[in-house]
Amino acid sequence: MKYIINIIRILFLALFLLLFIKGKAMLWFALFAVSLIAAVLFGRVYCGYVCPMNTLMLPTQWLAKKLKIQTKKTPKWLKNGYFAWITLLVSIVIMLVSKKAPGMNLPILPFWMLLAVLVTLRYTPAVFHNLICPFGALQRTFGRFAILSERVNKDTCIGCKLCEGVCPSKAIIVAAEDKKATVNAALCHQCTNCSQVCPTNAIHYKTK
Repeated sequence: MKYIINIIRILFLALFLLLFIKGKAMLWFALFAVSLIAAVLFGRVYCGYVCPMNTLMLPTQWLAKKLKIQTKKTPKWLKNGYFAWITLLVSIVIMLVSKKAPGMNLPILPFWMLLAVLVTLRYTPAVFHNLICPFGALQRTFGRFAILSERVNKDTCIGCKLCEGVCPSKAIIVAAEDKKATVNAALCHQCTNCSQVCPTNAIHYKTK
């Protein structure tokens, strides 16, 4: 399953690069718009499988761990959660200005891809996914209503916290009170990392 998911990610990354090289980046934005509707039905599958930033962040995360340059701390000024909405607004303004100004074509998507890599070298992926990414802010809003999502069977969950350790967006938390895991659909990328490591097969992609 893991290899199939990685192949899907690489194929979408190749598609993004092809569209960007051919000057048809707007088609990618159209795909993103469709993914917001899909998020209501299937969760944030765009973030887990389609997003080129996430695909580049995965090997970056591995490299950062190997070099031991990554910290689990989160910058205090990001913790209020508003910065992602600011980056979204700035990105929209830049795209609108770029479209109207003759000869101006600012590569907004490659910029965010580069920033995603740089941030992940220093901080855990959740920092960029949840607190910086402008596209993640929209996905989070639509994803919270997901009909289908990774969900935990509380009867078989043993609270081992293995799922917490592999979640790239900190979407799954084991409560201190009952030692049971809960998935936050608004943050979940539907990447199946959690279900793959669950020793009791307590996590499944299903409706509420």
